[in-house]
Amino acid sequence: MTAKNCLITGGAGFIGSHLAEHLLADGFQVTIVDDLSTGRATNLADIIDHRNLTYIEGTVADPAIVAEQVDRADRVYHLAAAVGVALIAAQPIQTIERNIYPTQLILNRLGERASKGDRVPCFIASTSEVYGKNPKEVWTEEDDLVFGSTTKPRWSYGVTKAIDEFLALAFFKETGLPAVVGRFFNVVGPRQTGAYGMVLPRFVDAALRGEPLVIHDDGQQIRCFAHVDDVVGAVIKLVDTPTAAGRVYNIGSDVPVSILQLAQRVIDRVNPQATIDFQSYADAYDESFEDIRRRVPDLTRISETIGYKATLDLDAIIDSVAAHQRSH
Repeated sequence: MTAKNCLITGGAGFIGSHLAEHLLADGFQVTIVDDLSTGRATNLADIIDHRNLTYIEGTVADPAIVAEQVDRADRVYHLAAAVGVALIAAQPIQTIERNIYPTQLILNRLGERASKGDRVPCFIASTSEVYGKNPKEVWTEEDDLVFGSTTKPRWSYGVTKAIDEFLALAFFKETGLPAVVGRFFNVVGPRQTGAYGMVLPRFVDAALRGEPLVIHDDGQQIRCFAHVDDVVGAVIKLVDTPTAAGRVYNIGSDVPVSILQLAQRVIDRVNPQATIDFQSYADAYDESFEDIRRRVPDLTRISETIGYKATLDLDAIIDSVAAHQRSH
């Protein structure tokens, strides 16, 4: 299968802008739709004048925009969503609305095409948040989703992305739409902002400014960090692999590190004079906030399907983020 026009929703966001760069470099035409609610026009500075790029500042909650752009697309990468734990904690209504309604609009339109035999490969971005509080040491795609109480707004993000997954898999089953679901695990790299709670750009920015790196709670939370270039390469390959359709894939790194260790690595590589401060979740967000202590993916499925393996280690990732922030 060949693609001429790739539609990226949320293409001015961190991951979306890197995806656009990769697709343009591969010779495809790219259409980006982004309302800049969390994305930034500056993320597209290097490609905005590219002859094969069309940028539409608008929302994929607009049925007219969705109908026109989805009908023109040969590939669809749906990345537009609410982003970051800070935004989720502060604006749960927006989180729920942004994560479900546009996905349904896009899948409805793609489903209509698929029902007529015009099956457009698509990628639906999900998140490790869907695993919720599952107590397993390592998460596989078939594991149970274990969410907390509805009185804890944090879980609204994982629940709504799980609904997106159910929708995508239902359209695959009922219409044959070749949809792929990818669960991102702490994707990091140049152009990511710490404004919505993303930990690595926050740490690097603080170190560069000579300010304390602020760790929430005790810093023993376990995460795995993957560079955006590795992740974007996996997304493109999954969409272009027909046998990947109709399944869910963990995407990221499987090398665990505590947040405290991450802070220490950033200090070592960016500014050895920087210090660490600790802050409670209540002070960082509010009293209702609940965190996930350990988040480590099993990458067997994606490895077997497309031969995926993260190529950049944590030190290289920290260096790339620091180099970008220094230059900007």
